[in-house]
Parts: sequence; C-alpha cells; structure tokens
Amino acid sequence: MSKKVLYLSYDGLTDPLGQSQVLPYVKGLSKLGYRFTILSCDKPDRYKKLKQHIQELCDEDNIEWVSFPFQSSIPIVSKIIDKIRFKRLAFQLHKKNKYELVHCRSYVAAEIGLLLKQRYGLKFLFDMRGFWADEKIDTNAWNVKNPLFRLLYNHYKNLEKKFLQQADAITCLTAAAKKEIIRWGYLSEKQSRLHIIPCCVNTDLFHLNAITAAQQIKYRNELSINETDYVINYLGSIGTWYMLSDMLDFFKVLLIKKPTAKFLFITGDSHEHIKALAKQKDIAIEKIIVRQAQRNEVPIMLSLSAFSIYFIKPLYSKMASSPTKLGEIMSMGIPVVCNAGIGDTEAIIQQFNAGILVDDFNIQSYQSAIEKLSNTEFNPNTIRSGAIESFSLNNGIHLYNDIYSKVLAS
Repeated sequence: MSKKVLYLSYDGLTDPLGQSQVLPYVKGLSKLGYRFTILSCDKPDRYKKLKQHIQELCDEDNIEWVSFPFQSSIPIVSKIIDKIRFKRLAFQLHKKNKYELVHCRSYVAAEIGLLLKQRYGLKFLFDMRGFWADEKIDTNAWNVKNPLFRLLYNHYKNLEKKFLQQADAITCLTAAAKKEIIRWGYLSEKQSRLHIIPCCVNTDLFHLNAITAAQQIKYRNELSINETDYVINYLGSIGTWYMLSDMLDFFKVLLIKKPTAKFLFITGDSHEHIKALAKQKDIAIEKIIVRQAQRNEVPIMLSLSAFSIYFIKPLYSKMASSPTKLGEIMSMGIPVVCNAGIGDTEAIIQQFNAGILVDDFNIQSYQSAIEKLSNTEFNPNTIRSGAIESFSLNNGIHLYNDIYSKVLAS
C-alpha cells in the first residue's frame, strides 16, 4: 500500500521556487509509490495565472493539491491569518487522509508539522532550507532593536531548536550549513538524522544539446542580439540578497574590454528599475536587455551567453544557501562569475572549474576577474558533469526516498 505524505509549503506551488524546488521532487517521489497531498500558500495573481498548468502537472502523478491565498494587506496580521488557515487546513486534511509522514518546507510549515507529530504521531521531516530567522535579521526585515521583532526572532530560534531536536529527519542545503548546525549542539548523538540535499535541477531540461539553432536564432532576433554581441546574463529575481548595483558596476568594467557586450536579465522583476539604475551608471540603455521567461524558455536564453553572473550579499545566513541558478547555469555548461561565502559555491566552482570567484566588490577585483575569464579555458562538459554530480534532480529524489524509507520504517 502506498505511503501517504502531506507536503506543507508556505511558498506557493505557482511561485518559481514551487515549480523548480517542490513539484519536481514530489512528482519523482510519487513515481516511487508515495501518495502526496501538497498544501501551499499561493499569491492570488500567480494562482489565477498558473492554476490550470500546475493542476495538470499534479494530475499526471495523482498528486492532490490544496492551495490557500497568501495574505499581504496588513503586515504581521496577514501572516497570523495565513498561519491560522495553514494549520486548520493541514489538520482537516490529516483527519480526512490519515497521513504517515509530514514533509515541512522551512520554518512556518514546520510549526504545523511539529504539532501534527505531537498530536497524531506523524513522522516529521524538517526540510530546513536556509537559516530562516537569521535571514530575517540579515535582510533587516526584522530589526531586533524593535522589541516585537526581537521577540519574533527569539521565538523562531527557540522553535528551530525544537524542530532540530524532535524531527525524525532533517535536511539542509549545504555542507557549510550542516557543520554550523552541528556546532549549535542541539543534535547530540543523533547527527545521522541530518542530511544534505542541495537545490536540485532538472538536468534534462537545462541541457545545451536540447536546444536547436533555430530556437537560438528566434530568441536572438526577439532580444535584438547580434551574432557579434558578447552576451552575459543574470538569471532570477533581483531583490533582497542580490547585488544589482555591483553587478552593473562589473558590467561597466567589462564594457571597456568587450565593447560589444550586452547584459541580458532573465527576470520577472521590474524592468524599469534595472534600466534606471543602469542609466544612472551611464551604461547605454541598448546594452541592457530585460526579459521575463517561462520555465521552458530559460535554457534557450541562457544558451545565448558567454557567462552568467550573480553577486549575493555574503552574510551569516547565506552559508546555508544553495542558489538554484548555479545548478541551472552549470547544467548548461556555462561558466559563472560570482562571489564566495555563499553555501558550498566556492568549493563546487573550484572543483569543476565552473567559473571565476570575485574576491571583493570593487573595480580592481572586477578587472582581475575579467582577465581570468579571458585567460581560462572552460570545458562545458566538465561544468555540466559538475552540475549532474552536485545538483541532479534524480539524485535529490533518491536521497529523499532514502530518508522517507528510513523514517517510515522506524
């Protein structure tokens, strides 16, 4: 008989991360015999636009999907409303379906998962992702000088300790995070419950050989990219962690060496903001291309570039981060320019000669990185092999299957 799993995610299944970091795993695990219900919190505009598409993907593998609307009208109060709905729906679903395991993506979901374990005896997987409470501090979303935010931070750090101590299994994204969690001292002799599964990538979708010359020509024409243009790209959202101003400074230095360079932003974020900041830096507007892409378009756009770039603020909580974009870029065999101090990025790039690490955010560092780019031979096959070894979705699915099997057998 199939094992029943309730997957709780405060991230929407219609969000990009829901589509890349929730649904592919669940679909893969469903094929291995598990019966899933996904309970997610979706932004109303995304839900309206993508509901049918996501539902069709779920139906292919008999996955039940239940969604409730993300609230954002009143700060803090909206989050309380979300949590009440989340808990109520999760308990209703369990009473109906009698799950054996609750898989909780990040901290808000884990609050509910721990209650389900305590009240009904479900096995509890704390899929930790990043250091969520510390991320709130690092981004100044919670200013601990404010008593309310200090209370929130302490609340979630105490909950974090409970999740780690009481979960039947824990997953984090990086070896750096695992080392830090062990240093906290909460796990004692039970470190075998802690597993590393990075943000994984569909390496079949992100594959240069799956892209035709005709597709590349079509997108070059649409994006006004000439054969002689030296294209670099940035993939993903711009906000919070990502250092747009510094990336544009890097591009301005690159233009001195590569006057035909163009910067392609593959993002759904504000086109006007990116172009306005470029203009402030005296970068010609025709050098900046901003385009939103459907998931199946992303590999084609990536394939038009000589390299990808991303700079992430190297803060404490980022040791726990596994940028999805790194796996997608490497899977295409494309080198990346980025900074160290982010999860296991530095070790992976060095192991597979997958790009150049920027030492600091200044002109001299950018000049040095650009010189290294010019003088380094990158092997696309080696870079792609690194993606398959480090970020393969199939590997991730089988790692989760091993965890599920052990937890459900205990």
